[in-house]
Order: sequence, then C-alpha cells, then structure tokens
Amino acid sequence: MAGKTDAEEYYEHMELIGSDIMGNTLAKVSEFDPLSFTSSDVKDALDADRPDIGVFAALLSPAAEGFLEEMARRAREEKRRHFGNSVSIFTPLYVSNYCENGCLYCGFSKNNNIRRARLSSEEIEAEMSKIAGSGLAEILILTGESRERSDAEFIGGCVRTAAKYFKNIGVEVYPLNVGEYRYLRDCGADNVTVFQETYDPARYAEVHSFGPKRVFSYRFDSQERALMGGMRGVAFGALLGIGDFRKDAFACGIHAYLLQRKYPHAEISFSLPRLRPFINGGYAAETVSERQLLQAALAYRIFMPFSGQTISSRESPGFRDSIVGLSATRISAGVSVGIGGHAEEKKGDEQFNISDPRDVEEIRKALTERGLQPVFNDYVRV
Repeated sequence: MAGKTDAEEYYEHMELIGSDIMGNTLAKVSEFDPLSFTSSDVKDALDADRPDIGVFAALLSPAAEGFLEEMARRAREEKRRHFGNSVSIFTPLYVSNYCENGCLYCGFSKNNNIRRARLSSEEIEAEMSKIAGSGLAEILILTGESRERSDAEFIGGCVRTAAKYFKNIGVEVYPLNVGEYRYLRDCGADNVTVFQETYDPARYAEVHSFGPKRVFSYRFDSQERALMGGMRGVAFGALLGIGDFRKDAFACGIHAYLLQRKYPHAEISFSLPRLRPFINGGYAAETVSERQLLQAALAYRIFMPFSGQTISSRESPGFRDSIVGLSATRISAGVSVGIGGHAEEKKGDEQFNISDPRDVEEIRKALTERGLQPVFNDYVRV
C-alpha cells in the first residue's frame, strides 16, 4: 500500500512526489472538533486582524451559524478590498464522459448506463467557436476520468484549440503527473481544478468502489504536481454532502493554505459544489443546507482573502446572485454538463443536473443589476 489513506496500491502510471502536504493537512483535520467552539470563540475570530487556522476552524463550527450576518459583512469587506466589484464569468465545456471509476455519486460512473461520447476535433472547434461568440474569454475543459479515452495528447489538443479563442484556459480532468501538467501548460492551459470529493479517507474508499480514483493520496497531490509542472493556478474543492461537510470544508481550506505557503506564487481558488441528482439515480447524501454552504463560502473568504472562489451552476439562481456580492469571484454561465451542447445538440449524457440554466447575457444582466462588474478576462499574457 502507498499509505494508510489509500484503498489500493498506486497504479504503474502514478507518480510519487514525496510531499508532506497531505500528512500535515490530515493531522490538522484530526485536531479539528467543530463542537468545541463557543460563541465567544466566534466573536474573537471575527475580530482577528489576521485570520489563522484557529479562526478558520471557529468560523466553520456550529457556533458560527448564529453569526452569518457578521461573517457576511466581514467577507464582503475582504472581497471588495481585494477584488472590487468584479465577478469573472466563464463556461465549462465537457468533451468526453468516458470514465474508468465507480463513484457512487456521479452520473459518469463506469457502471451507469448513459450515452457515452467524445467530441471530435471538428466538434470541439465548433463548440469553442460558438462559446467565444457569446463574448466569453475564459473556458474550463472537462473530461470523464479515462486515460484510455481522453489521454494527455487529446486534452492537449483541446487546449491548443481553446487557445485560438480564449484568454484564460482551465482544465478539470483526471489527476496527471508533473510532466503531463507541464505539457498542458505548454499547450496553453493556465490552471487546474481537482476535487478531492471528501477528505475522510475511510469515507473516500466507501464511495469510490473501483478504479484509479481509489488511490486517495495520488489525487490529493494533484494540485502540487500541477504547480510543479508550471501551472499558474490551482483550484480546490470538496463535494459537500459526501461526508461531514464541516470537516471536509476545513480540510480543503487547510490543503489550499499549506500549498499556498509552499508555493507563494500560485493563484489559489476554491469551488463550493454540493451533491446533485444524476441520470438513473441520485445519491443518499448528507444534508448540506444553503445556510451551511454560505457559512463555508464566507469562512473561505475570511481565512484566505486573496483566493478566488467559484459558485457552481449546481446552485439556484437566487443563491448564486447573492453570494457573488459576498464572497464568490467567479460564476459560470451558459452551462451544459453533457458532452458538447453549445454548437449542436449534446452528444453524450450529463454528469449531474444543474440548477441554474441562465445564459451569458442573463448572468451579465443579473450582475450589473446588483452593482457588480462582469469580467470576461482578468489575465493577459505578454
């Protein structure tokens, strides 16, 4: 075994980097007792000039639920200080839904009987041209987790095509090795998103029944390998609802915090997805309310005020419109989570059901009506 966290041994293709980030993160999580905090602890946390790990822990505790208005005021101040009124708009493009894993919460799971597809190079070009025509300058490229059906060369080709249309290119694919991330960087990719799903190794093993994704530590080190490969930014997320959401949110924050200290040049961002139903079933998840999701988002903003924060189309329009004024810095628009679906009808089935189907113009209008500044591109290569 590669370690106590892993449900099975490393596959032959998986690279070890000898990092101590995972061990240090899980050690901090083992010390986190959400029920140990009081109202007085939360008040002290909100008064702290320089939020530390103890402040973050207090803000994620049940005791902080009665202080959401105070947290929102502090988060709004931090967001305005570091990001002004700007909110970046992007869209995801799913180019393949083939997968080698058995994840109980995901519509792409290999065992799920869905319509599978991978876009051709011509279809990818048409999709990206259509998306760019909406005015967007940022795209996130996604695949199912299959090295066989979506190898690094295929993903690199998608990135090279995207570079003809977009100023900012992200990838959210299966975990890669340092050299593969460097290859995607050289093709034009800017940032990498990887969700750990849950940071509880035992729960992680329960919901990943087979496939390379069962190797917890290899997935955990993905962001660090991406930075070692020269990526400008990395994004973190726990899929809230699989396990104890407070501990998962805390672990995700500590993971990002420790990596930021080790790689101070890195652009760090958080995503805040909750579980959603999918084709042929749902998932009996732990309940995470909108108030609890808001609490986690506000805690991230206060703890790491310079970090980006994305709010998913998994959430309702009303919630998304509210949170971009408080903590979130990025919002998706014109979303299709099936394969393709922008230039033509989608070729393959969706990963999950979205809650916010609004197009780019509708999102832009919603932002401006709230006094926010929609931004299509916040980075220019020179």
